[in-house]
Parts: sequence; structure tokens; C-alpha cells
Amino acid sequence: MWKQLLGQMSPAGTRARLSVLIFHRVLPLPDPLFPDEVDAHRFDIVCGWLARWMQVLPLDEAVARLKAGTLPARAACITFDDGYADNYHVALPILQRHRLCSTFFVATGFLDGGRMWNDTVIESVRQTRLPALALDDPLGSTFATVPVGSIAEKQAAIQAIIGQLKYLPVAERAALTTLIAAKAQVAPPTDLMMTSAEVKALRSAGMQIGAHTVSHPILARLDRAGAYSEIGQSKQVLEQILGERVGLFAYPNGKPEVDYSAESVEVVRELGFDAAVSTRWAASSGTTDVFQIPRFTPWDRNRWLFGARMARNLVAT
Repeated sequence: MWKQLLGQMSPAGTRARLSVLIFHRVLPLPDPLFPDEVDAHRFDIVCGWLARWMQVLPLDEAVARLKAGTLPARAACITFDDGYADNYHVALPILQRHRLCSTFFVATGFLDGGRMWNDTVIESVRQTRLPALALDDPLGSTFATVPVGSIAEKQAAIQAIIGQLKYLPVAERAALTTLIAAKAQVAPPTDLMMTSAEVKALRSAGMQIGAHTVSHPILARLDRAGAYSEIGQSKQVLEQILGERVGLFAYPNGKPEVDYSAESVEVVRELGFDAAVSTRWAASSGTTDVFQIPRFTPWDRNRWLFGARMARNLVAT
């Protein structure tokens, strides 16, 4: 049913629509703190649906065929953002089992033992043995004392703290997350992100690698020189690791005019990328700006709801 319906909604040729899915992590097992995060079992099921219903293409090929008007019916791409180690250890074997390809957008500053700022917050709250965190200045009175004794309290604390820090400058954000870890009396893990060797192994396994800045900043908050540095250096580092040109880019967070600006798009073009992806929910058509390709994730566990959301996204504009 879904294969036929999706084919009618996204036929081959000039009327084709391109569905691009975005993931971040594939956990080995469900996480009580993040019950909606994709784990290996769920990802295996999703890959099975995609393999049966869609024609999954490498992103660079899909972009070229979108521009040329030669996309197949039910065209789709799979992407991952950030560069988590479980992308290599957990997601890759599942993708290979289903004979699917994916593009992995890597924030290069966290390779080889680094850690994203939000994970410092998450792991500090997760691992602390304290019943509450006294997060006085400079976080402000909103977080004077944050209870973290139960799962529900930890979830609320993580959401509140990340929301408070998300749009701060990179250096200030990093300093505050270091403070949080110290307050929590926790040494956060250093193995959450891929190594350079694992990025290279992903590429050797037939996957695609794209750039995702160095430190995952909010590009809209940077001046032109800062954006050039973040985007250009990430491209350069990945090209050195892979020994080949990197032509794909993903905007951190990815909301147009909130997380990146028209100037950010210009910088990506000027640095010689072929295409870039956002996190605006929609499907692409022949008129879509290939430097702002929309992406979405149907989170539904039920195959009928999953299929329905895939169909709904095809008509989103």
C-alpha cells in the first residue's frame, strides 16, 4: 500500500519529490532519559520500511538528479548530524544489512575524544549522585537550584538548561557547561563522538561524509569571518581525513533565519559546496534551493503512522 501511494505522490522525473530524513544517534539500547531517541531495534525497523517503500539514494546523486529532473519515484535520502560514535558502531551495520546508504555530517571539533556542549549537560545531569544541582551565577536565578534526583527531574533539568544555553556564544556556552559538570561532580565521557579513523571507515564502507562546522555554533549569530572559519575549517579537516573533496554541508540546528541566515548560505556557496541541508520539514522539488534542502524525521513507531507522516511530508511546502 505505502509503496504505491508514495509512488503516486512522488513520481519519477520532473514531478518527483525528494524526502530527506535526519537522525542524530542510534543507541544500542533504549535510554530512560530519552525514550524517543532512536535505538538499534527501532532503526532496524525504520530501515526495513525505507528499503521496501522508498528508493534510497546517496545525497549527492539525489541532488544532481533533482536538478536534472531525473529522480526516480519515491526518492529518499538518509542523513545523520554531528558525528556520534554510535553512527559507526550501531547505525552502520544496520544500514549495511538493509543495503542502504547515508550521509554523515560531522562537526570536526569533537572528533577524537571531544564532546558536544549539550552532551556535557546531559551526562552531568545523568551521572550526578547529588539530589540537586546548585547552579548559581552566571546561569542566573532561574537555575539557582535544580532538582535532579528522579528521571523526571533529570529530564526537566536537561531541557531547561539546554534551552538556556543553546543560543549563547560558543566560548561562553562551553565555559558554562564545564561549570555544570564541576557542580555535578561528574567527569563526562570522552568517547561519545567518532574518531577520525571511524569517519574514514564510514566512507570506506560506502557512506558519504559531509561538513557540519567545527564547533556547532549558531551561524546566524556569527559575523561573516566567523562563519567562513567554522564552515571552511570543517571542510578542510574532513578533506584531509578522507583524502577527497567534501561537497555537502549541514547547517547546525538548521532552522532558516533562526540558526542560519542568508549570509550563511552565501558562505557555503562561496566555499565551493555542491549542496546544503536544513532542518525545515518538507520535501524537495525541482525548484528547491539545493543549498537549503529540507529534512525531517517521522518518529512514529507504528508503520501506518510512519507511512502517513512520510506521505504528509511530501505535500509540505
